[in-house]
Parts: sequence; C-alpha cells; structure tokens
Amino acid sequence: VMSIRPTGKHVEPVAYIAIRPYTGRTMPTSPNRRRSERIEVRATPEERALIDRAVAAAGTNATAFVLSSVTTAARRVLADRTEFVLSPEFALSPEAARAWEAINERPPRDLPGIRRLMQRPSPFVTE
Repeated sequence: VMSIRPTGKHVEPVAYIAIRPYTGRTMPTSPNRRRSERIEVRATPEERALIDRAVAAAGTNATAFVLSSVTTAARRVLADRTEFVLSPEFALSPEAARAWEAINERPPRDLPGIRRLMQRPSPFVTE
C-alpha cells in the first residue's frame, strides 16, 4: 500500500507494510521443509521502521527478510567456530584432518617482533 504524507513544503511517498497476525500456521518454504519454530524480537519503533523500509526495498516479506538476515549473520559468527568445509578436490583425509586439528590445538608461539610491532602507536590513530 502506498500513501502520501505531507512534511512541511514537501510531499513524500510512504510505504506501509501489512503485518498479519500470527495464526499458528506457517507456509512451507519447500515441499520437504516446514517452518515450525517461532522467534519473537522486541524492537524500538525506529528499528521496526528501518526493518520495514528494508523489507519493502527488498521486495519480500518480513519473515523471509528477517530469517535471511539473521541466518546470514549467524553463519558469519559461527564460521570460525564450526566445521571447516572444503570442496571435494581439497578435502582432507581423516589423518590430515587429525594433523590439522593438532596444529590448531597447539599454544601460540611467542613472536617478539610481532609483540614489539603491536606495542607501537598506530600510525592511523591521531590523539
């Protein structure tokens, strides 16, 4: 739905998103997958307005937009904490995977040069 809102000397179009009440039913996203878990989030009016504008700009619905954004963010956060998946041509054998894990479990080496470098003031920060 599109509406016009006068703001002083200017008239700007405003997009309103219809938010439907939760009925307890979800539309399946594919024949083999059904969304059955509910996620509730509290937001300020400003945050909600921002999200609604983004949903309208993306041309999708709020559920698809929020789930896509949240799952993308979750994958980024977990990327270095979960499985490291390589394409088949670079897949590690079980022995190589154990060796890789052993390397990653070792304590870090002390690198005096790096330590001195990190203690120097940054050339990019002016105080």
